[in-house]
Amino acid sequence: GGSAMAAVRDVEIDPEGTFKYILVRLQRPGGGEERDIVRGTKAAEFHNHIFEKVNPEMEKLGYECKCLGGGKIEHNSKDKKIRVFGLSTGYGKADHSVTVEILKKEYRDYEITWSDDKK
Repeated sequence: GGSAMAAVRDVEIDPEGTFKYILVRLQRPGGGEERDIVRGTKAAEFHNHIFEKVNPEMEKLGYECKCLGGGKIEHNSKDKKIRVFGLSTGYGKADHSVTVEILKKEYRDYEITWSDDKK
């Protein structure tokens, strides 16, 4: 049912600072429901560190995970601004426009922008 998927938050990112993020597609084995989520944290030195944490959590809930790419997020909570940019060497560049749409669901009163800038 939808309950397990509903328990998975669209966005889990650090409340402040600049850090790496990845865009992950969750899918039920054999197709059916799928959903994209955003995960980012300063604790991750590399993009795959984030994926290695998310993947087992999601597998427990019965999802297959696929990393759709990565980048960086600059989160300024004081000014209520988020900037999405950059790329992941290992996973390639996420579609930042998709990431922005997901972030908007969680941070409704923020100004959220993206670019292909490296920094």
